[in-house]
Amino acid sequence: MPSLKEVKNRITSVISTQQITKAMKMVAAAKLRRSQERIMQMRPFAEKLAYILRNISSAQGDGADNWFSKVREEKKILIVAVSSDRGLCGSFNTNVFKGVVKLVHDKYESQYRAGNVTILPVGKKAEDYFNKRKFPIVKNYTGIFATISFDRVAEAAEYIMDAFKKGTYDKVEIVYNEFKNVATQVLRTEQFLPVVMPESETKAIEVDYIYQPDREEIVTGLIPKSLKVQLFKAVLDSNAAENGARMTAMDKATENAGELLKELRLSYNRTRQAAITKEILEIVGGAEALKAS
Repeated sequence: MPSLKEVKNRITSVISTQQITKAMKMVAAAKLRRSQERIMQMRPFAEKLAYILRNISSAQGDGADNWFSKVREEKKILIVAVSSDRGLCGSFNTNVFKGVVKLVHDKYESQYRAGNVTILPVGKKAEDYFNKRKFPIVKNYTGIFATISFDRVAEAAEYIMDAFKKGTYDKVEIVYNEFKNVATQVLRTEQFLPVVMPESETKAIEVDYIYQPDREEIVTGLIPKSLKVQLFKAVLDSNAAENGARMTAMDKATENAGELLKELRLSYNRTRQAAITKEILEIVGGAEALKAS
């Protein structure tokens, strides 16, 4: 049985941990409100822009200026893994890592064996994970969640588009957690480049666009901006999902600390009672010995 001092020290330690987890839960809740508002405002705009992008891409055919929708033989693959910069958010990051590894082995096993699968990590946890497992990594966008800005995400999108245009990569996919609610995050794998065409040709034909000033300017202006918005939406989704996951994890940790405190206090009281009983027995025994003498 542990001593009273040992049990008391454990109680003090658990109380301190519980205070930390409570504080982290409150911080995550405050951040969640802001990040949730941002993604809810962004989603309708991003979805409509993506719809327009797909229809414009399909309506343009295979013109020389339509590089963003050119389907090439999938020899070199880039996977954008969106994680967090910090831990203590449950299985949030683990789900992304498992999703990337599953994607690689299910779809790009031959490219991976040839060393042609590259990871672009967004978030320090993704960089650390894939570095340890010897995946080829390009660029470094750790710290992007400290102050999420469109310009910083657009910088990453520009690098991806430029690399795709030059033929450095033949296909680009994004793996991230989509925010549903505080307790639920859904792992998403989306094709970023080449742009996915509508499911049927009729969908593209039904939409008749009048280009102003001209189609070339639409291609060079609107479509790259739309791709930047899609990546920005994925980052905002991931940020809201991270805060929700951390809030849930810290809430559970606080509850677990409370349960552990109950057990430790019960153990402390039992140990204290046993010590008192032992002292009483020793006193009674001493008194009886004196009587006998």
